Amino acid sequence: MNNSESKITNNSQSISDNVLEFKEVWKIYQMGDEKINALAGVNLSIKKGSFTSIMGPSGSGKSTLLHVAGILDMPTKGTFLMNGKNTSLLSGKEQARLRRNEIGFVFQRFNLFPQLSALENVLLPMIEPDPEKAKGYLNKIGLRGKHAKLPSQLSGGEQQRVSIARALVNNPSIILADEPTGELDSKNAEIIMGILQELNNKEGVTIIIVTHNPLAAEFTDKIIEMRDGNIL
Repeated sequence: MNNSESKITNNSQSISDNVLEFKEVWKIYQMGDEKINALAGVNLSIKKGSFTSIMGPSGSGKSTLLHVAGILDMPTKGTFLMNGKNTSLLSGKEQARLRRNEIGFVFQRFNLFPQLSALENVLLPMIEPDPEKAKGYLNKIGLRGKHAKLPSQLSGGEQQRVSIARALVNNPSIILADEPTGELDSKNAEIIMGILQELNNKEGVTIIIVTHNPLAAEFTDKIIEMRDGNIL
């Protein structure tokens, strides 16, 4: 193989390795007469199968970065690519399809429907409800025998496990978790981070978490720090 062929091969490999790419991404909010740069020209690549934590003080842009990564928000300027696709060029339906097929979300406050059981909460995002598959995920993360429990009948750690099962039920390639241990004590936080680490190690799920907790960040392979909309 000559040098030019080698360069082409290496370039194609590096492109395929990057599941998420931020290229000079800005997110600007207008607050009265003031413009807030939530993201200020972010350049970042997330490799397939990686486990990344994003840290920084409140207002540093962490959650905004996660919202862009989850196609919940579009950049004001710059380009965000998911699996090589420029998300800003996709229709609303295409964006929704990409979110549904590729991304699982885990939130700090669990976002469970209080009137629904653990199983029913996990079934919600499924296009074609499959109770056996949903039960399998609940069992996998340690909730065997608690399928019929309402969120109010579960501990905080158990509720977060339900939200993880819900995030996994459509077999996403990416999990985005916004402060997944923020509402938990240290013991349950460690359990939840261990579950996420196992998903990353054994199933190759690409995981990004936003966290203030340095102990949670220790479970990840890479720590990114943000300040004032920039990556340090």
